[in-house]
Amino acid sequence: MSKNKSVERRSVEKKRKADRRGKDKRMSPQERQKKRRKRKRKRVLFLCFELFILAILCVVGYGMLKLGKLDINILNQNNLEVYKDTGPYTNIACFGLDSRNGELEGGVQSDSIMIVSINNETNDVTLTSVYRDTLLQQADGSYEKANSAYNRGGPEAAISLLNRNFDLDIRNYVSVNFSALVDVIDALGGLEIDMTEEEAFYCNGYAFETAQVVGKDMQKIDEVAGTQLLDGVHAVGYARIRYTEGNDFKRTARQREVLQKTVDKAKKANLLTLNKIVDKVFPQISTSLSITDMLGFAANILNYNIVGTTGFPYAVTTSEDVRNHTGSYVVPIDFVGNVSQLHQNIFAEEWYEPSIKVKQIHDDIIYLTGVSENAQAMQTTFEGDTGGGGTFEGDTQ
Repeated sequence: MSKNKSVERRSVEKKRKADRRGKDKRMSPQERQKKRRKRKRKRVLFLCFELFILAILCVVGYGMLKLGKLDINILNQNNLEVYKDTGPYTNIACFGLDSRNGELEGGVQSDSIMIVSINNETNDVTLTSVYRDTLLQQADGSYEKANSAYNRGGPEAAISLLNRNFDLDIRNYVSVNFSALVDVIDALGGLEIDMTEEEAFYCNGYAFETAQVVGKDMQKIDEVAGTQLLDGVHAVGYARIRYTEGNDFKRTARQREVLQKTVDKAKKANLLTLNKIVDKVFPQISTSLSITDMLGFAANILNYNIVGTTGFPYAVTTSEDVRNHTGSYVVPIDFVGNVSQLHQNIFAEEWYEPSIKVKQIHDDIIYLTGVSENAQAMQTTFEGDTGGGGTFEGDTQ
């Protein structure tokens, strides 16, 4: 039975081929040539499609090979204390570590703390520096400086501190040793920075220390006011200056300036330079971002636009008179007002009502420091800061 069916199918196929040959014979030469060109175009289009898919696979494969150099750390999401969903925004915690032994996942102070907020609908990006000496609630309910959380419990503890104190939904982080930033800036050919004479003097001092740590040579820059091209050790040295007018508040402004100039220059770099950066820097980075996330950010990097840079909390003072504590702390003035303004500035949440947790922290800070909502705020905003500010309803600045 099956043999008969097979014979029947072959007979039908022969008949179809014969019909096609018959049609071709009845066609004019022009029609036959047109048909051949059409078949050829189909083959070319199919070949182009195959090459396109192959190119995509090669790019993705190359990207995954490079991303394999990163230290990817999977976080326990249950430990992050995510408070609320900020809608179309992706918030990532970035930690700059002063790690002399290369440690990236704890046991080291976070020299800088920055929240990168990406509006996924507009590609607008806001950079918010959290002052490292800010008095904030830790995981055990005690109050310590913001940068101690990373030392105590690594990135999970540091992220949960930001979520707990500021009503945020940070789920991922990127940690970079400052030696990595030196390598990035050197690969990009340096950064042009406008400095005062005082900043140029301190820049040399911090650059000397940085060069010793990262094992690079250092040549002094001119200690004069004006714009100078800084190499990696000097640019990082500039970002670490704190002994000038503005103290640590001005220091975070310098960090944001260096980061923004680095990003702007990287967006214009050629593939050879970017490849050099990846090979040199990726082994010095720890992150919880998935490879899929990173490929997505990389594909969109030219579309991102930094629209706001500011320090936080907006209204603060400093105090060495904190109950059961020693040392100098940055104390938020009207903590509830600061958090409410943060959500308004970054997420456009008008009249944001902070959580019960934030209100409790507000009361605790007043009890521990005696700093009331009517205290005089210090200057924390400087030239170049945008998208935020040290003023909100009730602020005395």
